Amino acid sequence: MRVIVLAVGRLKQGAERELAEAYRKRAQAICRPLGVRDIEIVEIRESRAQDTERRRVEESIAIANVIPERAITVVLDGRGENLDSPAIAALLREWRAENRSAVCFVIGGADGLAASLYQDAKLKLAFGAATWPHQLVRIMLLEQIYRAGSILAGHPYHRA
Repeated sequence: MRVIVLAVGRLKQGAERELAEAYRKRAQAICRPLGVRDIEIVEIRESRAQDTERRRVEESIAIANVIPERAITVVLDGRGENLDSPAIAALLREWRAENRSAVCFVIGGADGLAASLYQDAKLKLAFGAATWPHQLVRIMLLEQIYRAGSILAGHPYHRA
């Protein structure tokens, strides 16, 4: 199984990119023995359309074109479910046991995503009720993937 983070927009060089890459590498190292062969970040170009709905649709089409067949789609959304780390780990274990090709975590652009992506998502995941910058959401997501791998591996990184 692959874990793919699909994010609209690019992280510029600097602290955020370095921290995201550090967590991606950590997650990949701890998750590989658990049957996750790769953790990828795919950056989707932001639409330059003038109309908000058109931007949402263009970005969502670009995202949908990257999602592999038989993949689980998880949309990050402030109105989604607030799951604790053990619950996220349990979901990853379950999806891996289902022999899914990939789990795709989708971080939309500033205008959100088209309704079709929300409808197709297996899970809408929130990191609390606060609004977070997309750069931080990416870092928090990668940290949670690392933490989930740590839980599944029985590593002491996660402490309740």
